[in-house]
Amino acid sequence: MSEHAIEFLRGWIGEKVHCQSHARIEKQAETLARECAANAAEVGIPLEDIQEEVGDIKELIASRLEEAAEADESQQASSKAAE
Repeated sequence: MSEHAIEFLRGWIGEKVHCQSHARIEKQAETLARECAANAAEVGIPLEDIQEEVGDIKELIASRLEEAAEADESQQASSKAAE
């Protein structure tokens, strides 16, 4: 995978992937994967280049959404414990 494709994917995920409730993660991951593929194509990065490096982008995005949701839940639990 080209450095350009890696940089694009990292920046795109950082910008677009935010905390979601666990119930919405799959639907949101599917939507974001389609959007990522379209945005990559707009800047000349084939989806195949990204998938060659990271596999299924939907799974990657779902994983990041889950991580964000878990981090948010931990933060909320810490805030409540501090009160």
